[in-house]
Amino acid sequence: MFISEAYAQTAGGGDGGLMGLLLFVLIFVVFYFLLIRPQQKRAKEHQAMVGALKRGDKVVTSGGIVGKVSKVVDDNHVEVEIATDVKVKIVRSTIGQVIDKTQPANDDKK
Repeated sequence: MFISEAYAQTAGGGDGGLMGLLLFVLIFVVFYFLLIRPQQKRAKEHQAMVGALKRGDKVVTSGGIVGKVSKVVDDNHVEVEIATDVKVKIVRSTIGQVIDKTQPANDDKK
């Protein structure tokens, strides 16, 4: 007799599955706007920064090495001078920050 009463009390509430689904969708939307979207924006900014590197830019690598870009080798590598006559070839994506951008050359010599 006690068992059937327990079942009678828990019966009902047929939209529990729908509420669970809505909760799952709400959690996904919150994660998208708070985590995924800002991370994608940062990745695009980093890609643009790395793509705009040119000779003379002062950079910091993700390892913490500060140097000046001496040569853009290709789409994936740059040569960075970290001390006088000490040049290292690094992968562009390891550049974490551009400290000082060089000014464009002024070709108006009159």
